[in-house]
Amino acid sequence: MSKLSFTTTADLSIALANLPTSSEASRASAEARQDQLTKPQGSLGRLEEIALWMAAWQGREKPEINTPVCLVFAGNHGVTARGISAYPPEVTHQMVLNFEAGGAAINQLTRLAGAELKVMALDLDKPTCDFSTAPAMSEAECCAALQAGADAVPETADMVLVGEMGIGNTTSAAAIAQAVFGGTPDDWIGPGTGVDATGLAAKHDAVSRAMALHKGQQTSAFDCLRTVGGRELAAIAGAVIQARHRSIPVLLDGFIATAAAATLVFDNPAALDHTLISHTSKEPGHKRLAEQLNKRPILDLDMRLGEASGAAVALLIIRAALATHNGMATFEEAGVSGAS
Repeated sequence: MSKLSFTTTADLSIALANLPTSSEASRASAEARQDQLTKPQGSLGRLEEIALWMAAWQGREKPEINTPVCLVFAGNHGVTARGISAYPPEVTHQMVLNFEAGGAAINQLTRLAGAELKVMALDLDKPTCDFSTAPAMSEAECCAALQAGADAVPETADMVLVGEMGIGNTTSAAAIAQAVFGGTPDDWIGPGTGVDATGLAAKHDAVSRAMALHKGQQTSAFDCLRTVGGRELAAIAGAVIQARHRSIPVLLDGFIATAAAATLVFDNPAALDHTLISHTSKEPGHKRLAEQLNKRPILDLDMRLGEASGAAVALLIIRAALATHNGMATFEEAGVSGAS
């Protein structure tokens, strides 16, 4: 199976140039089955849509989830020195330890949803540069983060969930969103972990400075990540594009994970066709980001935790969609009269 390699600045664009597509034949076969199930057509709403989407990406009439994996990447950001977070940077490492000890929300949710949890800390003792004064990462650092994400995707996975942990990364996500889709900092920044008005002003100032400094360099997905991203965000992008090359469907978490993945559409508008947004984050820029990507999140629960927590909850909905699609009887099998 295809294994991507990121060693040069061009490798991401190359990986995005030719992407596997979904199977329309499998989708049509699944739709024909769905039309015969013992229910009025369309009565299960989005569960039916999700089942068809899964059939198309897995290439079979009855898609299954047997080996889902939840990838949580952690990284630290130099821009936190500008007072843009309510928490100090050392919380990133402390939360990674909490993940490893099984004490975080994502541990409980992945256990419930039946997904393997993999947590990857990326050079936490070496924060990225303050992207308001310099590029966040060198070319080599960005390549290494993309590679870490790609390498984390198991060949055996039949669904990938992506999430993050990183103090300061809502500011990075806001800067990425503006780099890819334009607008102003006010369109993308939000309270994150709960900053006050002073913190919001600091975030606005950091993103404004970053856009003025890097705008001329943001000419590719790679450069958007390199200039204002973070290691964990680049790793998410690497995992998402690696999953695409293996035709593995992906569940994006909230604002940060969606922004990280959204860099890929800078080079190819179809780059995220194999992804669903799991939920609408309470972070205000996420709804706008979903609209820009023309994706309707599965859930809206006012969540804003990160950690792939929304993706793990949405996995339960995906399982419900497949349970009904695969397990229901047809009208003929059940001896039930169909619609006239």
